[in-house]
Amino acid sequence: MNEWIVADPNICGGKPTIKGTRIMVRNILGMMAGGYTVERVLSAYPELTPEMVQAALEYAAAVIDEEQVVHG
Repeated sequence: MNEWIVADPNICGGKPTIKGTRIMVRNILGMMAGGYTVERVLSAYPELTPEMVQAALEYAAAVIDEEQVVHG
């Protein structure tokens, strides 16, 4: 993972979260996919920094890059 993204089995069922919080990466991604700007995400989660939001996006890109897409 990267310096801001952690997966602890005792926090949020092991889902990737922002280090030191219970904010799941998928929450940030869902907000961004829904049209939120980084500034709006930061307003919703004032404990985050722009670097943390960027880390969530980079994490998602890395996970997608590792996936093999199967066309049915």
